[in-house]
Amino acid sequence: MVEINIKYSGDLRCEAVHGPSECKLITDAPVDNHGKGESFSPTDLVATALGSCVATIMGIYAQRNDLDLTGVKIHIEKHMSQDLPRRIARLPVSITMPAGLDEKHREALEKAASHCPVHQSLHPDIDAPLTFQYADE
Repeated sequence: MVEINIKYSGDLRCEAVHGPSECKLITDAPVDNHGKGESFSPTDLVATALGSCVATIMGIYAQRNDLDLTGVKIHIEKHMSQDLPRRIARLPVSITMPAGLDEKHREALEKAASHCPVHQSLHPDIDAPLTFQYADE
């Protein structure tokens, strides 16, 4: 169990504190939803969680198999629904992988990425495809 404590600061801004590390994170409502857009919005954090989870799960595989994934790039587009209720509709994820990975490792890394806990936790209505590009293709 991990505790996260959140305090509403007013003006559609929150401060979250990660219990174990005491690290602080500020959220702000996006401009298109009455906010100032001066920090990550809560839904931006969902997209961020997805991307960093994919990288972390692939990193665990890489460590176990003596691979160096330093420099992997992950690009996510967050698309909000145009209808109500307001929600995340799409989170396409583009992953740029380094050169030199054989087919066995490519398949295993792609499988690992699709099994990241955040990806597995997303509502099935959220379209969140993972697309891989390899530097040597």
